[in-house]
Amino acid sequence: MKDLTRAEEQVMQILWALKKGFIKDISEKFDDPKPAYTTISTMIRILETKGFVGHKAYGKTHEYFPLINKEEYTKAFMGNVVKNYFSNSYQKMVSFFARDNKISLKEMEEMMKILQEEMKKKRT
Repeated sequence: MKDLTRAEEQVMQILWALKKGFIKDISEKFDDPKPAYTTISTMIRILETKGFVGHKAYGKTHEYFPLINKEEYTKAFMGNVVKNYFSNSYQKMVSFFARDNKISLKEMEEMMKILQEEMKKKRT
């Protein structure tokens, strides 16, 4: 899966939330100062070229929709983060955040619960 720039990812976040929309719909969801209509249009065309977005034509107007769902992109993105920054080790990634005090005790307890449930599933 191809990487997205920050701007492209921002457009995708909006499109995932909308499910589908026209350029004006996407533009309305940006915080001020909003990018120009033509800038958003260009980003959408790039996302189409990369295979992230499709469209349905209504005359000269196009309604855009995601071709890749958010979960699929997140999985690929996080896989790349683990591979490129944590030597392909999820343990190193979790340790990094735990040691850097980015994870609260409550979050760690919740993670442990999820891990224990997943371990039970894999054992059966």
